Amino acid sequence: MGRNYEVGEELTGKVTGIQPYGAFVALDEKTQGLVHISEITYGFVRDINDFLAVGDEVEVKVLEVDQAAGKISLSIRALQEPPSTFQRPDRPRKSLQDKVKEHDSEGFNSLKDKLKDWIDRSGY
Repeated sequence: MGRNYEVGEELTGKVTGIQPYGAFVALDEKTQGLVHISEITYGFVRDINDFLAVGDEVEVKVLEVDQAAGKISLSIRALQEPPSTFQRPDRPRKSLQDKVKEHDSEGFNSLKDKLKDWIDRSGY
């Protein structure tokens, strides 16, 4: 490692490699860290290449420093604004049980109507 990095530091680095599990980011000439795939952005990331490319300059936050192992965990997501959760304010959400209750009688009525026909066809 070049210099000692501290948890919480915000730095600019350059993407030096991309693997299915994360992106390696050079912090200086002697030090690089890993941005795990879960720390790329909010939401699900299927392919890191959709968000980053080798050579990109990125802003990162230091999450963890393991001096003994020489590893630094980084995050891009920690510097992003969390997405707001979208809910429709014009109508309240119904629970699954409420939705089932709404259609309870429809399902049983249609079965009741068909049951007599099924019995007649079976010959009993």
